[in-house]
Amino acid sequence: MTAAGPDIAEIRALAERLADKIVDTPVVRCAAIETVLGADTRVFAKLEFLQRTGTFKARGALATLFSLTEEQLVAGVTAVSAGNHAIATAFAAQAVGTTARVVMIRSANPSRIEACRSYGAEVVLADDVHSAFEIAEMIREDEGRYFVHPFEGPHVALGTGTVGLEICEQCDEFDVVIVPVGGGGLIGGIANAVKRLRPGCEVIGVEPEGADTMHRSLASGKPQGIDKVTTIADSLGSPFAMPYSFGLCQMHVDRMAMVDDPALRRTMGFLFRDMKIAIEPACAASTAALLGPLRQELAGRRVMLVMCGSNIDWATFEEQAILDDCI
Repeated sequence: MTAAGPDIAEIRALAERLADKIVDTPVVRCAAIETVLGADTRVFAKLEFLQRTGTFKARGALATLFSLTEEQLVAGVTAVSAGNHAIATAFAAQAVGTTARVVMIRSANPSRIEACRSYGAEVVLADDVHSAFEIAEMIREDEGRYFVHPFEGPHVALGTGTVGLEICEQCDEFDVVIVPVGGGGLIGGIANAVKRLRPGCEVIGVEPEGADTMHRSLASGKPQGIDKVTTIADSLGSPFAMPYSFGLCQMHVDRMAMVDDPALRRTMGFLFRDMKIAIEPACAASTAALLGPLRQELAGRRVMLVMCGSNIDWATFEEQAILDDCI
């Protein structure tokens, strides 16, 4: 590891190790989005919501568990999540032959809780994200389980760096990449890899208005927290930033954009209607930013959208998405 993040050789080595446990998700041309934006703009999407467990999180969780000693694997792991990271940690634990006891937010989608249990994990429910971290810390201390962080640290950046590596290997035609931002683990790893392989590429992060942790952190020059997460994009609802992932963002992310919940709802409906995909609000963030605040300034550019997750049931999708006259 370097101070700036994993180098490409390290990311490639992890990609080879991950090959039999995850899939190389496709990059596709998005004609429906181009039609809305105009003929001069080229739009591609990395469909990471087709990954094992339904999100990119499996990559970082496996990278972390690959780093553990035999003694640590015997003790097992714990994690905190609104859903996706818990599912990924449970999947990774099963894949390497250890156990997981994970803490999930009580309001998490029931389908995510069930998915986590389907991989053999024990699920502990917490009232909110702050208490969830406290419970996970108690589990770590009492049971000796290794805490698999949802977004912080070099192993997470290695895992998410494989997304950036795949994008660069799969598509030669983009000069901007737009990435949803929660704690910064996804964009930090992608930006680090992309900037090493395509130094001139612009990397833009997108946060929901009700979880603007990285906006505040980059503005202040150090990791910040927020008192409360208020967005339907719960997968992007990190209550604080942390030094490693923040440092990668500070070094490699060119700028940030913001979208509100109505824009996420409209974009979920648009993607369902025009691209025939049903995704969670967090996954819609990159498209919502391109169709909204970034629309004019990225006109005529070659844009890569990272679509990060699809762990949503139909009842919740129908409740959240605006399906008529969306865009």
